[in-house]
Amino acid sequence: MPSDLIYKYMRVDHLPHIWCAGCGNGTLTRDVAVAVDELCKDPDERFRLDREKVVIVSGIGCSSRAAGYLDFNSIHTTHGRAIAFATGIKLANPELTVIVITGDGDCSAIGGNHLIHAARRNVDMTVVVYDNNIYGMTGGQYSPTTPRGDRATTAPYGVIDRPFDIAGLAAGAGASLTARGDTYHTRETTDLIKKGIRHKGFSLIDCYSICPTYYGRKNKKGDAVTMLMRQKECGMPAEAYSALPEEEKAGKYVIGTLTHSNYPEFTAEYQKMIDKAMGK
Repeated sequence: MPSDLIYKYMRVDHLPHIWCAGCGNGTLTRDVAVAVDELCKDPDERFRLDREKVVIVSGIGCSSRAAGYLDFNSIHTTHGRAIAFATGIKLANPELTVIVITGDGDCSAIGGNHLIHAARRNVDMTVVVYDNNIYGMTGGQYSPTTPRGDRATTAPYGVIDRPFDIAGLAAGAGASLTARGDTYHTRETTDLIKKGIRHKGFSLIDCYSICPTYYGRKNKKGDAVTMLMRQKECGMPAEAYSALPEEEKAGKYVIGTLTHSNYPEFTAEYQKMIDKAMGK
């Protein structure tokens, strides 16, 4: 992150951060900060953010420490409950721009029900998932996105569960915008976060992160640079992915918008109900 953005958007008294060398979470936190910074200067007044009305909500995990580093109105909540807290914040003050930073375990394991119900209600928030395929902070247990066959401290002989596609899960639950980014394609990921914030409704950006310490080392994925270069090779636009023969799609993934629709947003509909009850 450029030094001017560090002093502008980070709580420097909380640095240095706790993330391991090579962790992708720092890159994704930078993408969130840049997205907000660019939207605060957006020439279109409809999308221009007021920094004082931006709220960062996180749960528990490596990813969720980002709320303590980013210098906004922020709340570091309990495990799996970030989206529930974010829903309450948005309902209490719909004018706020609510951004949830969460991990694959935080939002799709203990927080799975909160994810699917916020998605089906279409609550106006942007959920940025730091998806590194593992529980890093608590010692390397496998998560709902750990690929089948990969090892973890709680799966020494390999995971036998089928992994979640978090973006697909959110889309199936009714999210009106889903997208995928990663830690290599920083410009594309930043733009997707901006698109999610601009979107009026529930948006989820599933960002593939890298964890060289607990996931990469245990599964012989190489060092951080090797893992990052793999993202460079495997992440591609939808058009390029669609053009691949089926046998060449294994291990590849789409970078960009996955689903996008528009239907009534929950807090606006809730206000209509209040107005009706009050005879307005």
